[in-house]
Amino acid sequence: MAEHLSQRELDYPFKLLEYFNGFRISEAIFSACELGVFDLLLQSQKPLSAVEVAQKLGTSEDGIERLLDVLVAIEIVDVEVVQGTAFYSSTDVANLYLAKTSPKSLHDLIIYNSQTIYPLWNNLVDAVREGKNQNEKTFGLPSEEIFSAIYRFVFWCCKNVFIKCARSSRFASYVILRCVAGCSGALARELAKEYPSSTVTVLDLPAVVQTAQQHFAQQDDTICFQEGDFFEGEIPPADLYILARIIHDWKEEKNLKLLKNIHTACHPGGGVLIAEALLFENSRGPTMVQMFSLNMLVQTEGKEHPPSHYTHLLTEAGFRDVQVCRTGKSYDAILALK
Repeated sequence: MAEHLSQRELDYPFKLLEYFNGFRISEAIFSACELGVFDLLLQSQKPLSAVEVAQKLGTSEDGIERLLDVLVAIEIVDVEVVQGTAFYSSTDVANLYLAKTSPKSLHDLIIYNSQTIYPLWNNLVDAVREGKNQNEKTFGLPSEEIFSAIYRFVFWCCKNVFIKCARSSRFASYVILRCVAGCSGALARELAKEYPSSTVTVLDLPAVVQTAQQHFAQQDDTICFQEGDFFEGEIPPADLYILARIIHDWKEEKNLKLLKNIHTACHPGGGVLIAEALLFENSRGPTMVQMFSLNMLVQTEGKEHPPSHYTHLLTEAGFRDVQVCRTGKSYDAILALK
């Protein structure tokens, strides 16, 4: 492998240093979100000095100036120096994805990574040695209670990329859509808007449904929530079942049981749509998906898979005509028919 590196890289490992210093960038973004930096800059009518930012956020001047300078260096914040004083302002990227008020905000996802994922990854060595998740060591939770650590923080759903998965499939031919483990209902609402003639129902555990209805219900909701356990309980009939980032959480025997239950409940001619991040068959990437898979080791009992795994799983569960669509985004789509 070394023979493919340039002499410059061999003399000084720039890429390697970039990789193992990456956590510092993550922590800078995490901290800025938790402090409210991006919301303050978005709401400000003018660029702010580090002194002004420190006063408004209750931080030290020196600390906030260093943090802002890092955000400038990674092109998330802008800066202009006037008579020796630096004035900071927000960028379009920060306004769109990092401020809480944006409809495309990733703020909650970032806090989730900061408070849940990052502490788990501190025990990655133990996860690799033991081959099991690190919820007990990190949060004092039994390793079997995989989602307790997740639910205690925030419900989130990357609905926009799932919508691309949805559009890559033939939703228009389905009438009853059921989001299995649909959590807050964010994906279900987008599907209801995209396909208004369909009935969209979220099926999830009672505690999840109750929390979703309490905190995420909307007055103009056209979606329904239904309490249930998709492993042990009866799965209601539907034309299409949507599993968005569900299969990767569990071991194969559980997933096969779930898909067989769905196949039994599915109306003739219906199907199942799975949204997951797909590995390449040759084990060479994508890098982000391989990182997702390593995360499943420290957090759950599952892993990421290549398309052939889903084809095998769905075929064994009784489905046919398995179609795979790589979206070019974070998540891909697998559609199978009954």
